[in-house]
Amino acid sequence: MHGRRLGSLVGVVGGLAFVLGNLGSTHAPVVAVVLVVAAVAALLVLVARAWVRDTAPPPPPPSRAGLRLYGVAVVAMVVLIPVGSALLGAAGAPELSRCWVVLVVGAHFLPFGRAFGTTVFVGLGAVLVGVSVVGAVAATLGAATAPAWTAVVAGLVLLASAWWGLRTGAGAPSLPRPPG
Repeated sequence: MHGRRLGSLVGVVGGLAFVLGNLGSTHAPVVAVVLVVAAVAALLVLVARAWVRDTAPPPPPPSRAGLRLYGVAVVAMVVLIPVGSALLGAAGAPELSRCWVVLVVGAHFLPFGRAFGTTVFVGLGAVLVGVSVVGAVAATLGAATAPAWTAVVAGLVLLASAWWGLRTGAGAPSLPRPPG
């Protein structure tokens, strides 16, 4: 499968999971919920349309070192999410688990720039890390729904990134790939 399409599909699924899995906990007025759901629906339509119309050649596959780097980042994410959430729970701050998940998901994208030779993942990772930090700070200052909103915003960022990657052909500047 075309790498850009697969990445877009992963972004849509992840983004949708973040949005739909957390929107109910935001205590948002019904109109805000309707607007967020409408935005998600619109992004899904745009992603589907871009997927059908994408005629750009697939990017070159990552090197073996790039695949290893990708694998390490994914395994680290899978391990760090439950470990960090358990530690937050044990420390008496389970409400920060959603912010932790967004932080780890964002951080796991950072090495993808090198693995896949494009800066698009670095930007996505940096935005998600920033969203998680803002959400965690807001939560520690007493905003009870901040962690849920953090996850919803992260989901919208993933959805927008999925669409943008297809729309632009992931046309971000290139980075050197690892050898091998």
